[in-house]
Amino acid sequence: MGRGDKKTAKGKRFQGSFGKSRPAKPAKATKAAAPAAVKPA
Repeated sequence: MGRGDKKTAKGKRFQGSFGKSRPAKPAKATKAAAPAAVKPA
């Protein structure tokens, strides 16, 4: 595995291609869900 390996993200960066291991549009980083509208006690 390395730059020549098409199945790894590093290999895809080296080749400039996209796929499962290196999606063209990376999934958004999920934040910790903030509590929506906290009601006062």
